[in-house]
Amino acid sequence: MNIELEVLSWKISRSVIAVPPLARRPDLSLNEPENRKLIDYLISGGVRTLLYGGNANFYHVGPREFGAILEFLSDAVPEDVWVIPSVGPAFGNMMEQAEILRDYEYETAMVLPATFPLTQEGVELGVRQFCETSELQVVLYLKQENYLAPDQVSALVRDGCVSAIKYAIVRDDPAEDPYLKELVGLVDPRRIISGIGEQPAITHLRKFGFGGFTSGCVCLAPIQSMLMLSALDEEDYAEAEGIRRRFAALEGLRNSHGPIPVLHEAVRLAGVADMGPMLPLMTNLPESLWALVQSAALELKQYNEE
Repeated sequence: MNIELEVLSWKISRSVIAVPPLARRPDLSLNEPENRKLIDYLISGGVRTLLYGGNANFYHVGPREFGAILEFLSDAVPEDVWVIPSVGPAFGNMMEQAEILRDYEYETAMVLPATFPLTQEGVELGVRQFCETSELQVVLYLKQENYLAPDQVSALVRDGCVSAIKYAIVRDDPAEDPYLKELVGLVDPRRIISGIGEQPAITHLRKFGFGGFTSGCVCLAPIQSMLMLSALDEEDYAEAEGIRRRFAALEGLRNSHGPIPVLHEAVRLAGVADMGPMLPLMTNLPESLWALVQSAALELKQYNEE
């Protein structure tokens, strides 16, 4: 299934790409009512794309549960909302998930990046084999330079294996990024999504021409995040920066104490939905940090309600 670039560009740019956590019960089974609460909250704030990846801990979702989650999302999310599940990062898991995806109508899936052991040639081969088996294009998730070289990414795009690229290589200064400069010289930047929340999104969209950005903190303030996207679309960078600063306190805690567990707990502490326990190999945020996270989460949510 190939997504035409113009259609893809519209899908990427029309909405902040929410990357929500996934709610579970004490026995680690899927908590459908709480997940629906979060989905409904995001949609009511204008979000039209949901990407279930790292924040949802899809790294540790096995094939047996994968199909059940796909089934739930197909039922819980309206047809006008773009849902992107994730696969991998292990090759064996990825290939079993490819077979399962063929029974559903998802347009694309994100390949979670493995860290070890791998080679760049092996990653490229694995992505190609997944695409062939699933009959889907993938969202590439770039978190490290040694994962794939820019020319390999370009080749995967050219050959129809890649729909979009989630770019999440952290830089001290996102404007100074030789790898990214090379990448946007090879790949249409409308395919590339800023993948580190609101923090570098202004630079990525303004300087490099990215099509859109992902956000985890959108789960607390979807209206604010969508207003930031609108300001960027209108090239009102002062307004976008003012909104971005509202996310800084919670993002700072995510940087200090782990982006996944802080967001997971923030959604509960702000009263949006109870995410429950985290699926191993992750663990929930220590209770000693709850007050700090709750204060930042409630402050951000309050901006959303004003």
